[in-house]
Amino acid sequence: MKIQPFVVTPKDYARSLDVVGEKITVLASKTATQGYEIFRQEGDEGTGPPPHSHDWDESFYVVNGTVEISYLDRTITATPGTLVHLPAGTVHSFRFGAGGGQMVSVTGQSGLASQLFTDIDKEIPPGPPDIAKLIEVGQRNGVTVAV
Repeated sequence: MKIQPFVVTPKDYARSLDVVGEKITVLASKTATQGYEIFRQEGDEGTGPPPHSHDWDESFYVVNGTVEISYLDRTITATPGTLVHLPAGTVHSFRFGAGGGQMVSVTGQSGLASQLFTDIDKEIPPGPPDIAKLIEVGQRNGVTVAV
């Protein structure tokens, strides 16, 4: 199948997925690109995933606010304009800073992120997450939570 050009404007956005307090909008799915995925991620102060890893590369570009991103033995405070690239298998986590923030993320070709986010949105209700359920959903979608 030949990949077709496409444009996504705000009026075209799908419903944001609620992923453990974060609002994630799929801007480009693997179906549309035949490879990578692109997401808009927004979170209130303190929201973000626990330390985890997966078999796909992931890059974050901070658009608004600050995001504390941890990887390996390092933690940085990413401000607007900062790009962080994490190769597949890198244990990482992030937390949105004071006042919340927004970033764009891009996954590598083998990514299952949109399926993971969709499953979390469907199976884990808003509020403090059931950690055992979160780990199970993650494992099903190629994510290992570092406990």
